[in-house]
Amino acid sequence: MVSANYAQYWDDIERLRTGCYPHLLDVFPNIYHYRPSLGAGITFCVLFAFCSLGHLVTFGFFRKWTSILFFLGSITELIGWAGRTWSAKCPYNTNAFLMQITTLIIAPTFYAAALYVLLGSLIKLLGPQTSIMTPKWYAIIFCTCDVASLVIQAVGGAMASTAADKIDGDTKPGTHTMVAGIVFQLFTMTVFAVLVADFLRRVFVHKTMMDRKIKLVLSSMTVSFVMIYIRSIYRTIELAEGWSGKLITTEGYFIGLDAALMFVAAAAWLVFDPAVLLRSHPPRTEPEKDDSEFSS
Repeated sequence: MVSANYAQYWDDIERLRTGCYPHLLDVFPNIYHYRPSLGAGITFCVLFAFCSLGHLVTFGFFRKWTSILFFLGSITELIGWAGRTWSAKCPYNTNAFLMQITTLIIAPTFYAAALYVLLGSLIKLLGPQTSIMTPKWYAIIFCTCDVASLVIQAVGGAMASTAADKIDGDTKPGTHTMVAGIVFQLFTMTVFAVLVADFLRRVFVHKTMMDRKIKLVLSSMTVSFVMIYIRSIYRTIELAEGWSGKLITTEGYFIGLDAALMFVAAAAWLVFDPAVLLRSHPPRTEPEKDDSEFSS
């Protein structure tokens, strides 16, 4: 009799997780511990669809790596918010949850990669005296770290999601792995910030002239960096608290400290896109050695 009741209970849980039961049950909370906002889901789907289309069009015209990285970040955010919109209608559906957790955790790594590529290009445009190392090494070191961070976070998300799909699954190993990936990303971005500060110091010391377009690109770069950095700090604390912590069970924090910040990071590059602003900027490196993305 007990086995039969347990089997029936498990069947009920499976139907909740694979179907689209629209109501929250007090006796069985969903993994969010709330119903994701349908309004927020639709709003951010529209916003990130707009960003994705804008960056894709820019890439089509100018064929720059930064544009495709901005596009990849925005389309990944769009997929994640489509998952949360699905969850708003089907709050227990496991596939909807997996769709949003695995994409929204890694989307900012594409924006960060664009910043790393962009700094190397700015160094090539302004001259080698503005950097402690060659632009090529910026791309090698930071993009490698970015890929490593992405892989760690993706693996952690998959582990946590798989565990969450089980009645007695332990999500801690996957959660800790995701936290490790985000902390590594934070460390990488902190080192990057130090090198950007050194870059600006050298620009000042060598009295390197920067026109208005480069200043606008640097301003957007700063805004985007700050948004990603704040979001990464929030995500680290959120996941460190666990799946029942205050931050992760309160949607307002997620909307304000993740979604809104990532939209600003993506939209800033639509307003001041380096592919547009720097497309005809002459490089200050030797022509035969220059391979700046914006040198032609």
